[in-house]
Amino acid sequence: MTVEVALAVMTGARVEYLLLCDGDDECTGSVTRSELALHRDGPRYTDRVRLRDILVPG
Repeated sequence: MTVEVALAVMTGARVEYLLLCDGDDECTGSVTRSELALHRDGPRYTDRVRLRDILVPG
């Protein structure tokens, strides 16, 4: 999922964060709308940036 799609989903659902899951449906973390907005407004952002490209596994 791209950052733009994630932000659109969050806006449409009126939520402040998304839970992120791996291929086995295990929760691997979460991301907030403000965190995504920071990446979107950053100098390295393109419309092809995906969530997996910006999130640090923890």
